[in-house]
Amino acid sequence: MKTLSASVLMPVGVIASAVLLTACGAMSRTQTFDPASVPQSIRVPAGNQVAWETTGRGQITYECRDKANAPGQMEWFFVGPQADLMDRTGKKVGTYYGPPATWEALDGSKVTATQLSVAPAGEGNLPYQLVKANPAMGSGALTGVTYIQRVALKGGVAPAMACTAGNKGQRQTVMYQADYIFWK
Repeated sequence: MKTLSASVLMPVGVIASAVLLTACGAMSRTQTFDPASVPQSIRVPAGNQVAWETTGRGQITYECRDKANAPGQMEWFFVGPQADLMDRTGKKVGTYYGPPATWEALDGSKVTATQLSVAPAGEGNLPYQLVKANPAMGSGALTGVTYIQRVALKGGVAPAMACTAGNKGQRQTVMYQADYIFWK
């Protein structure tokens, strides 16, 4: 019985690995947003089209503060986000930061927005969100954006650590990920 030498098998293994990696890379690039997959309350009005799909990965900062209109009570207060926006191929295309909540493309165009609605997105996750975009600043990818949806959420809720008078003023960051879908 003849056996194949290592010099023949090695190139075959390298080619098979390359094909597998290429297929995996193609899968992540073909992921697209399904507008019907979100709760009705955060769906975008008819007449708008998906213009840009991004994934935000970063952190949200919370601060332990006095609870508004509740003397003697404390709560974790949402201070703001800081995240990189990646396109479906994993390339950085912008940033998301605040306050105010601002989405900025690498081309310099940016938008702020007004929240219209939210819906639960599961235990430990920020809620789904629909915002109406203000007119874009600058010219570029975000020019003409009408709505932005926050979907596919992972994490981001206030810290589990107790917020008490003893740690008042302390800041904590939590990691999160969300898809931001831009509509025109």
